[in-house]
Amino acid sequence: MSDGPDLDDLERRMDGAIGALKTEFASLRTGRASASMLEPVTVEAYGSTTPLNQIGTINVPEPRMVVLNVWDKGLVGAAEKAIRNSGLGVNPVVDGTLIRVPIPELNEERRRELTKVAGQYAEKARVAVRNVRRDGMDQVKKAKADGLSEDDQKLYSDEIQALTDKKIASVDGALADKEKEIMQI
Repeated sequence: MSDGPDLDDLERRMDGAIGALKTEFASLRTGRASASMLEPVTVEAYGSTTPLNQIGTINVPEPRMVVLNVWDKGLVGAAEKAIRNSGLGVNPVVDGTLIRVPIPELNEERRRELTKVAGQYAEKARVAVRNVRRDGMDQVKKAKADGLSEDDQKLYSDEIQALTDKKIASVDGALADKEKEIMQI
């Protein structure tokens, strides 16, 4: 059985897809403040595009407030503009080198839109997991052409399918948790 697909590599790649999904979920606004909300926001600083967490400190002092303490006074305006234009639907308030980002309450319509976005993220993760499964099955077919026995081929195929089913269930569980979090008032 040594000449079949590398199941550990397939699992690592599937876990990577799930990790990417969790990162995307963290950036979805749920009505509660989270420092990870500002992670995808970048600002033009020092001649390159820089994430906000590299130009200042992000804190969550209260449940509905994110505060960015910008280290360089000259970047405050650019950071404020980047947050305003980020599509998060927030309105930052500048106070010296502090940028306060109040998180407004989500209305029902916005919650439904966010659950749809979460569903799209989850579907992308499912597709990524299925693509890894397809690669694994292709490796099994290639190994069969190189002399892998039919019993070993069946065993590898079953293991890859079981791994895929487990990872898809993990994606579905993460989606259900995120939808529950978004719809919570």
